[in-house]
Formats: sequence, C-alpha cells, structure tokens
Amino acid sequence: MKILKSLLEWVIIIAVAFLLSLVIRNFVIDTRIVPTGSMLPTIQLDDRLIVDRLFYKFDTINRGDIVVFKSTKDMIPEDEDLVKRAIGLPGEEVQIKNGKVYINGQALYEPYIAEAPIYEYGPVTVPANSYFMLGDNRNDSKDSHVWGFVDSDLILGRVWIRYWPLDRFGSIDQVPENYFPEQ
Repeated sequence: MKILKSLLEWVIIIAVAFLLSLVIRNFVIDTRIVPTGSMLPTIQLDDRLIVDRLFYKFDTINRGDIVVFKSTKDMIPEDEDLVKRAIGLPGEEVQIKNGKVYINGQALYEPYIAEAPIYEYGPVTVPANSYFMLGDNRNDSKDSHVWGFVDSDLILGRVWIRYWPLDRFGSIDQVPENYFPEQ
C-alpha cells in the first residue's frame, strides 16, 4: 500500500510539472534557436533566445523591438517562426531608398544593421494592426520588403534575452535612443 501511495505521488508530481511546463512555454516564455543570418550582426546564426510571450501583451510593440512571429505561406513555404525587427508601426509610411529606411519621410538612424540596403521599396503605409519587419542583415533577409506586412495576430512575443552562447548572454536590445536624430 505504501509503494502504491508513493507511486501515485510521483505520478501527480510529474503530471503537475508537465502541465506547468506547458503553461509556461505557451503563455509566459519560450525559446528559439535562430536558423539563419538574417539578423546579423545583432543575432548570430544558432544563437539561442528567450522570448517573452506574456508581458509584451501588456505593452505596445515599439520601433526597434525584435519579435518572433508565425510565418505564413506568403512569407516562406515552411511553417516556422521568424525573428525580425519591428521598423514600421501601424499607420506609418515606410520607404527604402538611397540605402536608408524612411518613416513618414524621415531617415532612420540604424547603427545595428550589417550594411545599408541596396534595394528600393515603397512608399507604402502600414495597415492598422500590422507591422513592417526587417532583418538587420538587410541585403540577405527575406522580410517585409519581400512579403509585406505582419499582422499583429501573428506575433508570438518579443525577444528578451540571448542565453547561448554564454559569452554573449544578456539582453540584445540595441535600439538607438533617438531613431530620428535630425529632429
């Protein structure tokens, strides 16, 4: 009888631990491994990230936030999550020309990009409840300049911390204090 009671306790403990891990992973935090170089130099290939899936929902997505979102068939044929930087916010006009990104006619200051974009795009207006996402490796990133806007319902969370490799552990927010320094 004592063995049966002990076995039942272990089953309950394992079941509760499993349920807690599901709740935490689906609603609080999650992890991602970055499979491409589209966010170089900010995020390296195979970096491991912790994604905030809960607290970002009580805040707004700001320009410069690095987010994880579900892909659609229009973006890539595989069903996988993507990691990009929010650049254009709902209602803003976005244009890429002469190696710079312009928001509502003003050039962005972006010290985190690998190199200036060599393509032209827009101008387009970001629809309500959508975002214009770009990789930091502008010339080697499939992003909103290729497949358009990301609906806010597809956003899973905001990248919070890089936890691997250990020598680069920590927050990866590299957002300038002022995106429009000429103001």
